[in-house]
Amino acid sequence: MTHTVDTASSGMLLALSDELAKAVEVAGNSVVWVDARRGNASSGIVWDAEGHILTADHTIEHDAEIPVHAGDGRAMQATIVGRDPGSDLALLKVDPDGLTPIEHVPDSSARVGSLVLAIGRPGPAGTMATMGIISAVGGSWRTARGSQLDQYVRTDATLYPGFSGGPLVDAAGRLVAVNSWTLSQGAGLAIPLSTAARLVQALAHGGVKRAFLGVGTQIVPLPQGLRDAIGGQESGLIVLSLVQEGPAERAGFFIGDVLVSVEGTALANPDALQAQLTPERVGTPVQMRIVRGGELRDVTVELDQRD
Repeated sequence: MTHTVDTASSGMLLALSDELAKAVEVAGNSVVWVDARRGNASSGIVWDAEGHILTADHTIEHDAEIPVHAGDGRAMQATIVGRDPGSDLALLKVDPDGLTPIEHVPDSSARVGSLVLAIGRPGPAGTMATMGIISAVGGSWRTARGSQLDQYVRTDATLYPGFSGGPLVDAAGRLVAVNSWTLSQGAGLAIPLSTAARLVQALAHGGVKRAFLGVGTQIVPLPQGLRDAIGGQESGLIVLSLVQEGPAERAGFFIGDVLVSVEGTALANPDALQAQLTPERVGTPVQMRIVRGGELRDVTVELDQRD
């Protein structure tokens, strides 16, 4: 028995295949190979016409003479503009001559169900790509590197080795998000364009501020009497370690103190604490409530900026 393929259907599939190949070609023109760590290369995105390259921080081994290879095979030397380990982003600068900045999606948005492509240039072999969909778009999340970011995009597009720092693009080859396997520990989480753009601006103008308290903590249950006194909160964070001369130690914290709130917001787990260490609180007095010796106390802490 002979099977035939419907001409109209095959035509639609060929057209879709053609469009996806064009999207990879368009985006690939704006993706470079960053060879800054032996055995751990990454991809980079040509961010603008000034020669800024956005890439993955964890693949940068040193701050000078960073090898960058364009799609046409040209080798360039990049310098560091700024780094933010918490978001796993680094901003580099090269001679912009002949480079094509990536096009951004117009409204900096991502929609669940949209078709996306992860693009990488992990070595001399050239552009690589995988396909998936956006499976979720969410709000605040704590990255695998301990930073709190305001948004995420989740995709099922596979990230091969060397794809970190590369773009997640739409079917027209426009930037939707920035990929990092290390940041999400393989969970398919990417930094949306709107968030990445703010981080790039910060990196280009002195770096990303992140507040630092200087404590190591662990969740502990609160006694019933304390739960009743603070509105039913069931757990707090016991201080297990203090950074010498850090903000918490300067404010008079002791190992064994239990943190229960920051500016009235309950601290039931470490993520809740990280969410309160926002950039605007660097260098400002912050009211924290602790339990010491079975009694509630209010302590004022001036937060430092994390290096």
